[in-house]
Amino acid sequence: MKLYYLPATCSLAPHIVLNEMGLEASLVKVDHRTHRTDQGEDYLLVNPLGYVPALMLENGTVLREGAAILQYLADLDPVAGLAPANGTLARYRLQEWLNFLATEIHKGFIPLLYAVAAGKYVDTARPKLEQRFAWIDQQLADRDYLMGDGFSIADAYLFALAGWGQAAWLTSYYKADIHFDGLANLEGWYARVSARPAVRRALVAEGLQ
Repeated sequence: MKLYYLPATCSLAPHIVLNEMGLEASLVKVDHRTHRTDQGEDYLLVNPLGYVPALMLENGTVLREGAAILQYLADLDPVAGLAPANGTLARYRLQEWLNFLATEIHKGFIPLLYAVAAGKYVDTARPKLEQRFAWIDQQLADRDYLMGDGFSIADAYLFALAGWGQAAWLTSYYKADIHFDGLANLEGWYARVSARPAVRRALVAEGLQ
């Protein structure tokens, strides 16, 4: 397998999951300006939409959406416990989280990451995003991770997104500073996930520590 990634983006999530599961995959870095990879490939031939992540399977099939990639990886080894079994209510709860993260958190950050173009819309987008993080904080009041006591692919996705609001170099340039001040449950969750060996290895590999 090949994971096409760009440091400090949502592609960090499948990178973490690969580490958690001990799966072998080549990491291929993409330049978002030129759409060339560090191996000299034209990334638009892999994903015509140009964004990461993309996962190329051994037979050449390409998966291009983060939530689908995360579930595919988790299903390669159900014993790892990163996703409930297909067809169960717990699996639908997981998909509920993934959809929420994609639409309410991931897309919610876009105006902040493109603050100049977004203009005054930032003033609307920021409090809405802060409200969504406050809601997540409430959900974590009685659990260690989003799905309960165990780490899941949803946690990997949220960690990649939450990092956008915590990294000083990113927040100073993109105005994406969304901090967890006063959100003790979310702060605890972020610390727990940050300390996981698989997460630390992914951060180091992508030059984020």
